[in-house]
Amino acid sequence: MVISKKQLKESALPSVQEVREAELEQESSQSGSHQLGGIASRPWKAFSRGSTDTKTVSRSDKAHSPTERASAGPKEEAEEDSPAEQEGEDPQGAKSRESSEEEATNQEEEWDTDLEIDDAKQPRYSTVKTLYEEACKIFAVVPASYFLRHMHDQELNLMHHGLGPQGAKALSVPLVTNTSVLNLNLSDNWLGGGGGVAIAEMLKENCYITGIDLSDNKLGLAGAQAISAMLKENVTLVNINLCGNEFDDHAATPLAEAFMSNHKVQSIDLSHNLMGEGAGTARQLLWGLHTAVNLAGEVLGNAIAENTGMKELNLSWNCFREMGSIPIAKGLGANIFLRAVDLSYNGFGKTGAAALGEALKVNNVLEHLNVSNNRIPPEGAVRFATGLKENKTLKTLNFSRNPMQSAGCYGIIKSMQGNPESAIEFLDFSDITVNKDFDDLHTSVKEMFPHLKVIHGGNTDEFRKTKAKHSPTQLSGPLYKLKQHMKENSLNLVDFFERVDKDKSAVVTRREFEQGLVGAGIPSSKGELQQLMDTLDKEKNGEIDLREEFEKSLGNNTALRYLLAPRF
Repeated sequence: MVISKKQLKESALPSVQEVREAELEQESSQSGSHQLGGIASRPWKAFSRGSTDTKTVSRSDKAHSPTERASAGPKEEAEEDSPAEQEGEDPQGAKSRESSEEEATNQEEEWDTDLEIDDAKQPRYSTVKTLYEEACKIFAVVPASYFLRHMHDQELNLMHHGLGPQGAKALSVPLVTNTSVLNLNLSDNWLGGGGGVAIAEMLKENCYITGIDLSDNKLGLAGAQAISAMLKENVTLVNINLCGNEFDDHAATPLAEAFMSNHKVQSIDLSHNLMGEGAGTARQLLWGLHTAVNLAGEVLGNAIAENTGMKELNLSWNCFREMGSIPIAKGLGANIFLRAVDLSYNGFGKTGAAALGEALKVNNVLEHLNVSNNRIPPEGAVRFATGLKENKTLKTLNFSRNPMQSAGCYGIIKSMQGNPESAIEFLDFSDITVNKDFDDLHTSVKEMFPHLKVIHGGNTDEFRKTKAKHSPTQLSGPLYKLKQHMKENSLNLVDFFERVDKDKSAVVTRREFEQGLVGAGIPSSKGELQQLMDTLDKEKNGEIDLREEFEKSLGNNTALRYLLAPRF
């Protein structure tokens, strides 16, 4: 703040002048005499006004305060030290001096205003740019040119820029006061714990960023603790992605504390981490220590139950096994705000599936659930279906790539038949083959729920038909007919080929092959014989090579393979 001399004069000098006038009046009244020219010749008193009690404050013959000395020039000090000249001063001189002082004051005020105008004219972006460049110098990193070009965009995407811990520290300096960026993507920058701490500290101050992606940055425990402390203070973040940051059970504890205190974040992604098995599980099992194995499941389950702000939660690709999945399922049962949950690629198994079924009995808010690739057997799917039979809000259910077989799929869709108020619109049984019983049940359930869409890995009966339809034994109708006739009449296939191929060359003429078929008593019309020989005679040279065609079409016969092997 710039203080002008005019302000100093108005605040300090008038009080000093009043003191002098009061002292002159008192001296004049005591002496009762008037001096020539109005000049009073008296000594300075050794004290001044301003004491709050009977004590006095001594003063020197110079200016009365540092402020007065700063505002008064040498000439003014000399005039103040000569009260005789001050009392006998010419009025015209006083006016001229006052006018000169006003002009000087006006010039000083104009000088102050010029400074403010210069500050206002200075572009804001240049200040932010300079701030970032200076921070880069301090942290010895190269400035990110993309940030310099897009620092005022609402969507700032800095993924795959290799910022590292130092780059994150430099970037956090201008972002503290940035009011333009609403969504920040720092994915895959290897920020590490140090970079995570810097970004977290920045988010404590920045109240404009609503979404941030910190995935694949190896934040570890230090980053998790910093993120947790930030979430306890930040009230503007809505979406946060913490995927792939090597968070284990130790990191789950501070994150769970943040979820219990922060009710503003609506979407959290914790996929592709290491939570669920406990830190050093193998070592703990070796020494018989089991206390921390399911720590992440327990603390996160409690946090899920207490949180009142989350609507989407992604815990896929972690290590939640059967026992660790139980508290997660209980947390889902108690939560009344979550709409979408992804638990895929864990290991819930039969126990976890049963726990989820119990949660669906009481949870009437959840709409989307993904439990694909969770090692759920048929029994686990059936126990899950008991809860689905009472649920009225779940719309999409993904059970793909589980070893639940057709029986598990049947149990789930059967639960819909017993629940007329079911809201399910989409069932995903990808990579799971079903049978005719499932298809029949699906057809009847489809009449109850015409908008229901079900995808699966195909029907086993259809596979058999397709395999028979495209089998090598059906390269042509007559060839398949030949095989079936020999099978029905218990004819020796090896004897037939030996009889036809008299020179053992595995190559016969069309005439020899026709005679062999007639001699074996195989009923065939001339058209079928012609079609069969046209199929086998690919090169159209009048010869049939049995080595390739019969090995592919009838090659499952071990004796035939042995017969043709020496000719290859």
